Amino acid sequence: MSSKGSASGVKGEAKRALRVGVIGAGVMGSNHARVLAGLPDVTLVGVVDPLPAHRTRATDLAGCRTFERLDELIAEGVDAITIAAPTHLHHETALACIARGVHILVEKPIASTVEEGRDIVAAAHRAGVTLMVGHVERFNPAVAAIKQAISGEDILSIAITRVGPFPPRMSNVGVVIDLAVHDIDLIRWFTESDIVEVQPQLSSAVAEREDIALLQFRTASGVLAHINTNWLTPFKARNVTVATRGKYVMGDLLTRQVTECFGFKPDGSYSMRHLPVGHDEPLRAELIAFLHSVRTGGIPAVTGDEGVASLEIAIRCLETPAKPAAASPARKGPRRVVAG
Repeated sequence: MSSKGSASGVKGEAKRALRVGVIGAGVMGSNHARVLAGLPDVTLVGVVDPLPAHRTRATDLAGCRTFERLDELIAEGVDAITIAAPTHLHHETALACIARGVHILVEKPIASTVEEGRDIVAAAHRAGVTLMVGHVERFNPAVAAIKQAISGEDILSIAITRVGPFPPRMSNVGVVIDLAVHDIDLIRWFTESDIVEVQPQLSSAVAEREDIALLQFRTASGVLAHINTNWLTPFKARNVTVATRGKYVMGDLLTRQVTECFGFKPDGSYSMRHLPVGHDEPLRAELIAFLHSVRTGGIPAVTGDEGVASLEIAIRCLETPAKPAAASPARKGPRRVVAG
């Protein structure tokens, strides 16, 4: 089977099983393989990883074939590939897949640099293949409930907390690229507006790269947003709050509980209710959305341009120097109250 031919013919063959592969058999890639192996009308062709231990893990989880090199997977004939390799390999790997006419989902961040991300987007456009970026948090049922609750509302502010212990698997990026990029994407998605102002405060308390980040933003639509993220908290917390003129929405992305406050009265009283939240596995929902766009030729749920935009803001957070606080007027001594 020709990869080029199989990819270009997918749109007209909605009933044919899609032949899909995975690049990278780390934690995320192995989960990709597990989910893909269980999807209807999908044939998991195999997983690529240079490390034997990783290939063994993928086989144990998904019961699939494994390959040491991408060309070996391509030779088997694939319609689509999900790229869950380390970020510094995204550019080279994505371009190799695109050159063979293979549709791709690239895990976040889309690439190591904005320029590489734009290269991937341009190449996919020229080749006419589907490119989706794996911002999986959009598919969290709690996030979907928040998005629905604020639809049509005049959003005033967004606050997101994403903290937890230091992940032993991380080596070449800090919390901004690993964690905050999720929430940068959510801010852009919730507001449907670009981020135009960035005010970061970063610190490296115990790691070589930043492990604490307090990030403030303003969108083109005037929404103020704040992200608090770190690797110093002994437990994971994922919380989102959105204030609009008509309601206040609170969501816990781990417990998937979303609460809405509304009906504010002049005396300070208001009403509160818990919103219905689905139970889908976010990764499964994401992969289904990707394969649907492959089959139909429709716009992916997270486009390459959106992935590049979120990466660009994350990198601006790392490159923008913190502004020094304005000096306060000096006081010569404590204030005294003098009796008249």
